[in-house]
Amino acid sequence: MIRRPWAQVALVVVAAIAVAVFLATIPTFRHFFDLGVYRGAVRSWLIDGSELYDYRYQDTEYGFTYPPFAALVMSPLAITSWPVAVAAAALLNAGAVAVLIRWYFVPILRRHGWPVWTPCALMFLGFLVFEPSRDTFSYGQVNLLLLVLVCSDLRNHRFSGIGIGLAAAIKLTPVVFIGYLILSRQYRQAATAIGAAAGATVLALLIAPDASIEFWTDAVWDTGRIGRLYYVSNQSLRGVVARLDAPPTLWLTAVALVVAYWCWWVGSRKPEPLLGFAVTGVIACLVSPVTWVHHLVWVIPGVFLLLDRALRTPGPEPRRRRVGLLFAGFAVMSSSLVWAWWAHPLGWGSFPGSNAYVWITLVVLAALTQDVWAPAPALAHGIRADADRS
Repeated sequence: MIRRPWAQVALVVVAAIAVAVFLATIPTFRHFFDLGVYRGAVRSWLIDGSELYDYRYQDTEYGFTYPPFAALVMSPLAITSWPVAVAAAALLNAGAVAVLIRWYFVPILRRHGWPVWTPCALMFLGFLVFEPSRDTFSYGQVNLLLLVLVCSDLRNHRFSGIGIGLAAAIKLTPVVFIGYLILSRQYRQAATAIGAAAGATVLALLIAPDASIEFWTDAVWDTGRIGRLYYVSNQSLRGVVARLDAPPTLWLTAVALVVAYWCWWVGSRKPEPLLGFAVTGVIACLVSPVTWVHHLVWVIPGVFLLLDRALRTPGPEPRRRRVGLLFAGFAVMSSSLVWAWWAHPLGWGSFPGSNAYVWITLVVLAALTQDVWAPAPALAHGIRADADRS
């Protein structure tokens, strides 16, 4: 670890320049498209009096796809100017990144006796380069915020489950964490999560009955509102099958196998909650019908656990090799590689490259669940100690 102040400053400056050049030369800026959908939908609903789920952004097929409770949470956007909305989204996502670094990365640094500020600054820049989090910023998405909300239950001993429940009421993806709580026999936390999700949903029903009925009876089943399943940004098992133009039964079979493996692993291994949450985030990305690239932020806790394991590997050569493998995976998932096939996503010729992030997600799942690297209780203990001090 670099300890001289001038070397640390030089490293941060070089890294910042590299990030700036990368972001300026790789065409990945998304013009805050999803933020525009959120803001346009709630403005149309609350100010213009239109139906929430009838709204379409800039004459596209894209409209509001989240439950009505999410619209209530986002309702301040209806009276917010566009620059203020963009600034707020960027600041909230930056805050989420800072929280994740504090929860997952700082305990690793402290255990090794390394300085905190320079590595954390570099890690923050790493988030800006990593395509899932980079796209979350560029689209104005909410995934990093939901990830923080879910992971807060690892620190909230008394009311654990509330974060998962509220996240599930905002977006359906976190529902899988309720399944994990049940599988791991954390019944009190599961009941709390279900109660929080149900309470938020009922609140939305009382405030916006028409929107609630439309969502749960119609909009939630309309996959055409989300986008084309074969679109290369869909880095889930469903996207793999769609790009092969194979029958959906192949996807259902793959999902059944992955879910069965997850259930067996949770039941037989009884993992630490930190590891269980990390694996469940990876599972959510694989089995969801639609996992856009920005949804892959759910693998970030698992990557931190693998980093912790790699740094504790005995012997300098094995340690460097494992850290190098992690960096290689990070480089691929920061390269926008899958977009090389965006225009012709179907067929076996594009099979390896257009699904690159799916393959990496599967590797992360295998590394976490099969103890390919040494078990990592130390990070969990560090997070618990941080929570007890808070």
